[in-house]
Amino acid sequence: MNARPRILCVDDEPNVLEGLALTLRRAFDVVPAASGLAGIDVLARDSSIVTVISDMRMPGMDGATFLARARQVQPDATRLLLTGQADLSAAIAAINEGRIFRFLTKPCPPSVLVAAVEASVEQHRLVTSERVLLEQTLRGSIRMLTDVLALAAPAAFGQGVRIQRYARKLASKVAGAEVWPVEVAAMLAQVGFVTLAPATLDKLQEGRPLAPEEQQALERVPALAEQLIAAIPRLDAVRAALAHQATPFDGVGAPAKAPRGKDIPLGARILAIVSDFDRLDTSGLSQELALATMRGRLGRYDAELLELFASTLDSDGRGVEVAEIPVRLVRVGMTFVEDVRTPTGLLLVARGHEATRSLVERFRNLASGSVREPVRVLLRGSRAT
Repeated sequence: MNARPRILCVDDEPNVLEGLALTLRRAFDVVPAASGLAGIDVLARDSSIVTVISDMRMPGMDGATFLARARQVQPDATRLLLTGQADLSAAIAAINEGRIFRFLTKPCPPSVLVAAVEASVEQHRLVTSERVLLEQTLRGSIRMLTDVLALAAPAAFGQGVRIQRYARKLASKVAGAEVWPVEVAAMLAQVGFVTLAPATLDKLQEGRPLAPEEQQALERVPALAEQLIAAIPRLDAVRAALAHQATPFDGVGAPAKAPRGKDIPLGARILAIVSDFDRLDTSGLSQELALATMRGRLGRYDAELLELFASTLDSDGRGVEVAEIPVRLVRVGMTFVEDVRTPTGLLLVARGHEATRSLVERFRNLASGSVREPVRVLLRGSRAT
């Protein structure tokens, strides 16, 4: 049996809260909050809230302000505003700022309230199901594309696998952030690398300095990736992340119309951090020195995000077991600690790549002696094929 939808009701008058609960509790799980701040606290702790109902006139934080903040904490929760006739102008402002699904005038008949909440629950279901479908379809399709390209150009996509993992972990730590656009942007950021010359890719893989013309070609990679996905609908957030990942946080040196500071899309700010960190890490610097180098680049990154990223690295090595195994024992989900190469030095798989079914199948089809063995892998999260 499915759990009843959870409804957050916010009002500073206990009698009103009790009345809302009596009206709604037969069909919904009602969570009361006596102020806007209390409501925000509930939303921050409980991601299962489907609908938020708020009174307009409350001390400290009125309903319009509260619902605007509620949208930032839980964007998918539908929002309803209870207001008196005298508050209609404020209600209109709340609709614009908090994207209110519906507002109801007081006194509100129980049947009207229940019907409005039922409609808001259905709206939440439509929004979340569409997002999940979009997320799963796009991410699955793009993962297939990047897996195929990784087999063809492992040097180019080794970094992509690592920054995707970094980006997903960092985005998941940001309150209210949608993780999937950031993850998809990280996956697609490397598509433009197929345009680089093999010698340039080798230098990137080995952390060697690039010639000026190679550096210019590298700087064009994000724009190329953005152009490649321009025809795919519903990827505005992904395109924005790719387009602005090179934009300095302080805006120094950026075009006049480029966003600044927190106006830079979150995905772009995350990509800037994880991409540069991976390049420094690949060049041979320790994680501590790589972070210190980035902290010294004043104005380049979102400082708060950079410190949040540093905190995610602290736990990366916990519960991880490294093993040296024959290539025939590689299983889906294992992560390569070192590059996998042929006896002649040809790169087959870049470090940081997580073994997929197609890669495991490729290893099975290789002739004996085609790979330098043993290979070093992380066993965390490994599973049998």
